[in-house]
Amino acid sequence: MLWQDHNRGPAMSQRKFDACLQEVDNRGTPPEAFLNALVDWAREAPDEIFTPNPRHDIYSNIVGELGPWQGTLHRKAAMLEALRVLAGFESSWDWNADVDTTNPDSNTTCTAEAGIFQCSGDSMAFDGSLRNLLVKACGKSDCGAFRSETKKIWVPASDCPPKSVRMSAANSCATFRAPASSTVAR
Repeated sequence: MLWQDHNRGPAMSQRKFDACLQEVDNRGTPPEAFLNALVDWAREAPDEIFTPNPRHDIYSNIVGELGPWQGTLHRKAAMLEALRVLAGFESSWDWNADVDTTNPDSNTTCTAEAGIFQCSGDSMAFDGSLRNLLVKACGKSDCGAFRSETKKIWVPASDCPPKSVRMSAANSCATFRAPASSTVAR
């Protein structure tokens, strides 16, 4: 997995982004450094994050816009598009975004969001591997460490959203609970 500091970013390849530079409603367009980091992460991520499961998850919510699925590579591309939009809506692609002050449930160390995807420490309950990644990154496993590390490093910030939105469509944020055709790019 990629354990590099997001400010330096993973090794950047020469890539051409077209549809990925489509504007996200009221948020602008993502920085190419973010898109490169996202692609680099996906190349290293285990296929199990993208393969079908029996749950009603993020793929269930975006199949109308980006499906039908034609294999793991297609599903991976769809997940990256969902993460591009999610990061735009949640933080305007700001790695240092802090707690959502408009969310009344963001009132404890474990429910307060942080980072580009606005994940909270309680998301470690969705998948034990997130806690393991945190321990590997900083030697700690508490919610406070999760919040500070998701602002500093690509992982666990990068693994949190795909794993949590695969557990349940309810974790897919409002962006993907309704048709997202005006938001996602084919």
